[in-house]
Amino acid sequence: MSENNDTRDTREQGIEFGSLVEKLENESYPISHEELLSRYGDHEIELIDEQTSLRTILGAENEREYADTEGVRQAIFSMVSEDAVGREGYSDRGGNPSEAENAAEEESF
Repeated sequence: MSENNDTRDTREQGIEFGSLVEKLENESYPISHEELLSRYGDHEIELIDEQTSLRTILGAENEREYADTEGVRQAIFSMVSEDAVGREGYSDRGGNPSEAENAAEEESF
């Protein structure tokens, strides 16, 4: 029996993809929007304060075709609301970019 020891972080830009990452990486591309939702539309994606399905995020009707995993990820990023990814201007790398920009502006002549 094989045990899945994949412990990689599947959260990116405030979105927890979970097992969808591996499924998308193993998918055959290109894939139509309709086929993507047929296979993975019910998959729950965790946002900051809620869970929602891939179908809800991407919408049911779309003529789009996805060339690769990155295309699907970018579509998801572009369709979630700003509230879903946390505070505006905040970076999880430490600090607040807008504060750094303000400090740089104050020092420039």
